[in-house]
Amino acid sequence: MTTTVLPRVNYLNHEHGVASWLLTKDHKRIGILYLIVVAVAFFLGAIFAAGVRMELTTPQGDLVSADTYNKLFTAHGVMMVFFVLIPVVPAILGNFAMPLMIGAKDVAFPKLNLLSWYVFVIGFLFTIAALIFGGVDTGWTFYTPYSSTASNSNVMLTGLGVFIAGFSSILTGLNFMVTIHRMRAPGMTWFRLPLFVWAIYATALVQVLGTPVVAITVLMMALERALGFGIFDPRLGGDPVLFQHLFWFYSHPAVYIMILPPMGAISEVIACFSRKNVFGYSFVAFSSLAIAVFGFLVWAHHLFVAGISPYSAMVFSFLSFAVAIPSAVKTFNWTATLYQGAIWWRAPMMWVFGFIGLFLIGGLTGLFLASLGLDVHLHDTYFVVAHFHYIMVGGAIMGFLAGLHFWWPKMTGRMYSDGAATLSALLVFVGFNLTFGPQFILGYLGMPRRYHVYPDEYQVLNVLSSAGTSILGVGYTLTAVYLIYSLFRGERAGANPWLATGLEWNNTDSPPLPHNFSDLPVVSEGAYEYSKRGMKVA
Repeated sequence: MTTTVLPRVNYLNHEHGVASWLLTKDHKRIGILYLIVVAVAFFLGAIFAAGVRMELTTPQGDLVSADTYNKLFTAHGVMMVFFVLIPVVPAILGNFAMPLMIGAKDVAFPKLNLLSWYVFVIGFLFTIAALIFGGVDTGWTFYTPYSSTASNSNVMLTGLGVFIAGFSSILTGLNFMVTIHRMRAPGMTWFRLPLFVWAIYATALVQVLGTPVVAITVLMMALERALGFGIFDPRLGGDPVLFQHLFWFYSHPAVYIMILPPMGAISEVIACFSRKNVFGYSFVAFSSLAIAVFGFLVWAHHLFVAGISPYSAMVFSFLSFAVAIPSAVKTFNWTATLYQGAIWWRAPMMWVFGFIGLFLIGGLTGLFLASLGLDVHLHDTYFVVAHFHYIMVGGAIMGFLAGLHFWWPKMTGRMYSDGAATLSALLVFVGFNLTFGPQFILGYLGMPRRYHVYPDEYQVLNVLSSAGTSILGVGYTLTAVYLIYSLFRGERAGANPWLATGLEWNNTDSPPLPHNFSDLPVVSEGAYEYSKRGMKVA
């Protein structure tokens, strides 16, 4: 058998020009294109969040009107959930790293991969247009009958943007599933897959099975609003609780679209920077699948006060407690992997420790909301806001940043300032806890969410929360600055700056070749054989 040796040219230097990027079918470039759009969406979402926190610094609604406040937190939620949290790891790190990690030349359907990015951008532009034309005031959940009848804002345009972006998620999930099934390198068996790939596969299942549900739900809402169909409006014989069931049947599994891939990235970083094989590999792998399956069985804990039967509520309460078990399996196995490891205290590991600390708080406080009696008191208070952000931002974004710092040298061929990255991780961790920690207390004391005025006794905690937002903003801004700076002045990374064991580190350059590998890799061992190789910290 003859082997064709490809020219040693990386994908960043190959074919300069905007057109070559906009028409590329290279999965690595598509991952970077997603990164650019998601970064813009994150910036916009952060601006809207800053407006919310500025309004809540004082008890009176003295900065913006109630209607403008509704549009601010809705824009923040829509932008962050649908255009940041859902695509941030699968579309960016999944697109870039997953084919490299399994020894594939590209994803199974490169043209479909590019199409998914264009579909995502179109959905994003529709949503931006809705904001430009006056915004939407329903909240990011679009609850009916308000969204289908009463609201005079741009519900249809925003819903169309979300509807279109959902197809991007479906196409990406389908592409990843086929790629993992059909394009693994020789010797890459299922139990030699990196844990990040297991997490991406479990996420793809949720994307393909769950996203059509929310797409149909948004479509039915639009039909009711435009044509007066009686689906959710009780005046027309509809049922508004049906909307909640359909919406959360997707949106709670969507939480795991947001959190499973970061968990996979955390496994990669912990194994590399503790120089140990992952403890309980098979348990961690199957826990990803268990989370994906359980995620479809717990949606009604969002409806404990919406009128479902006590029996149903008890069943969903039990299932909501049970879904914490596979997440606990991951956390305990990560801890066991760290135990007596040769810890390398570099920036990716700092983001990992931040992730573990924040995700633990988010997960444990979720058990309060799974308890029927407590949820009656805490439902729709700032306790829910704090819990959600500890999971989504403290978990998903911290995990993404851990993975981004881990694979950044491979993506760009450049190293960033480790000191600046460590400082940024510390600022984000402190700022995040100062922002959302007081909100647990506010929620317990009874402050409802989505109100722009509140009693005077809540002001101190709200001021602390707003101050934390400033620190959080400095941390994220610093991250953007040193990563962009590294593109121009960063030290050359080399093929494997972390001395890692994966195919992406040992079988291609940094940045990788346009077709990933000059020779097809053959896998003969597990993903994390640090102890077998005797690899030590540099």
